[in-house]
Amino acid sequence: MRDWLRHHPSVKTIRVAAADLNGQARGKRVPVRFADKVVKDGTRFPYSVMNLDIWGEDIEGSPLVFATGDADGVLKPTERGFLPMPWLEAPTALLPLWMFHENGSPFEGDPRHALANVLKRFHDRGLYPVCATELEFYLIDDSGREFRVPPSPRSGKRRPGADTLALGALDAFDRFFTELYDACEAMDIDADTAISEAGIGQFEINLLHSDNVLKIADDTWLFKLLVRGIARKHGFAASFMAKPYDAWPGNGMHMHFSMTDSEGENLFNDGSPEGSPLMLNAVAGCIRAMPGSMLLLAPHANSYERFVPGNHAPSGIGWAYENRTSALRIPGGNRRARRIEHRVAGGDINPYLMMAGVLGSALLGIEDEMTPPDPVTGNAYALDLPQLPITWVDAVDAFESSPEMARIFSPQLIENLVRTKRQEIRYMEELAPEEVLDLYLDTV
Repeated sequence: MRDWLRHHPSVKTIRVAAADLNGQARGKRVPVRFADKVVKDGTRFPYSVMNLDIWGEDIEGSPLVFATGDADGVLKPTERGFLPMPWLEAPTALLPLWMFHENGSPFEGDPRHALANVLKRFHDRGLYPVCATELEFYLIDDSGREFRVPPSPRSGKRRPGADTLALGALDAFDRFFTELYDACEAMDIDADTAISEAGIGQFEINLLHSDNVLKIADDTWLFKLLVRGIARKHGFAASFMAKPYDAWPGNGMHMHFSMTDSEGENLFNDGSPEGSPLMLNAVAGCIRAMPGSMLLLAPHANSYERFVPGNHAPSGIGWAYENRTSALRIPGGNRRARRIEHRVAGGDINPYLMMAGVLGSALLGIEDEMTPPDPVTGNAYALDLPQLPITWVDAVDAFESSPEMARIFSPQLIENLVRTKRQEIRYMEELAPEEVLDLYLDTV
């Protein structure tokens, strides 16, 4: 880690940060001359900082605050090391952190540790998940009273409507995307294809698959910070908010995953058209746990605006082969790349919690050798399927009482997240709709 700074002598300050339960970056600015101390000894935050609400406020009644003296945890660097922050004017480095107790044991309220725990359970069984994420976001001019698509830096014109898979929509913001891809390369984020999506000013970028699942989660978290930062540098906003516009589709975050053995063989492929029994076990686990995991897939008030019939956000619990109307999709193509695509989550998720929930659900299906229901055919939106929780309140209740979530997450994390969301629900009732949009624009 120290070598990175020696090779970047222009860096004068660093940021040290960890992701809280809402996926917000919480941290400090540190002069670069103290970087060695942070690398060696870490730094200290109150445990409660990992459990703030969306406004950055303490959670009322949280055992992490007054009941325990608002004690400190120890933040240590992750294996990611220093990364540039290309959206800032001054050369700056980011050092991602995660939280531990004084005795060196992981703090169970840290979402990155939650994902690491799930991965360890897989690895103990000789199973190695391979994951990729697809992130949708809007470019937004928020300078006026209402959100609008930004004018093209090339033409000065605003696109009047959506244009799915249009090269012209990408070319209109070519400088933004060129700088974004350069920044991804500098930050070692494996950004792949970019497309224009179905909403006005909406785009999607895929992050390449990897068996280093913690890195994929890191990449997804860092990518969201990066896109928002680069957009502001160009004079507009970028938002992963689930539903910025009533009249246009929401932002999704689809996750693809397969499973390999220690030799890298895809265990979801047995040569059959249906996929292996292990894959079907994983499908069944995801189906069984989907109601309880809804809070991880749709964590905010605005998240539930996305689940509108016909807008590519599944609300029925089902799975299918090569069918984008289902909650779980088994893509076609080469069977050696057999995988599951989880299509429920919005772009506003905390990637560590969402990925821990999805992979943990799949693991339960594998551990219990669950059998999925029959795959659906045709338009899943029109079928009489079991339904996901359709309100934020219902999702919080389902998460709190879910026996599946209790097998995936620590009791402390479950309690912390439930307390956080119930506080946000109370406060959100006081906000006008435009205030809700303004709150989520740059935060999620």
